[in-house]
Parts: sequence; C-alpha cells; structure tokens
Amino acid sequence: MSHFAEVIDNIVIRVIVAEQPFIDTLENSEQWIQTSYNTYHGVNNREGGTALRYNYAGIGYTYDEDLDAFIAPKPYASWTFDESICDWIAPVSRPGDNYIWNEDDQEWTETI
Repeated sequence: MSHFAEVIDNIVIRVIVAEQPFIDTLENSEQWIQTSYNTYHGVNNREGGTALRYNYAGIGYTYDEDLDAFIAPKPYASWTFDESICDWIAPVSRPGDNYIWNEDDQEWTETI
C-alpha cells in the first residue's frame, strides 16, 4: 500500500493509504499526490527505498509543484527555508534531542 495526500490549492487536506488503481478511479484523481512515509529531508530511511517529495505529507503542509516537495508549515518567524532539504531551520543549531526552540530568546532550551 502507498500513501497519498489530497492537495487543494497547494495545501494538504488529508492523507490516506491506498493503491494507485484506486486513486485513478477518483473523479478528482489529479488532486492526489503520492507521498512516502519513509522520506525525510529528501532521504528514504528504508534500505533500497526511493525518496519521494522530500518529506512525508501532513495535514496543513504545502505542496510545492516547482520543487516537487511537501513542506511543513513554518514553525517560527525566525526560521528560514532550506531548499536543499525542503524544511525550515532554526537560526541556531540544535544542541541535542532534549531541546525545544524558544522564539522569544532565540535559543534552544533544554527540557527535563
């Protein structure tokens, strides 16, 4: 089974699991774009897998036709878009896994 995102006006409104022949029977089949659950930042994490549209689609994501990529909503005003991975990056590198971004202070805060 594959994953498909329904895209209206370049915004993902839902993601389903289906086979391509089913999608082809839908009246609005052109609105459905295949996405890969295993793709993140343009890399497929399954051995032998093929990266598909940079990131797995999520509700509220944008589909950029020119980049052929699913892009998450911008999380913070200070973050910038990195086209090489089709994702938003913080102005300061994250120091580890147990940190969350503090937009007011423009820094990563350690969580307990």
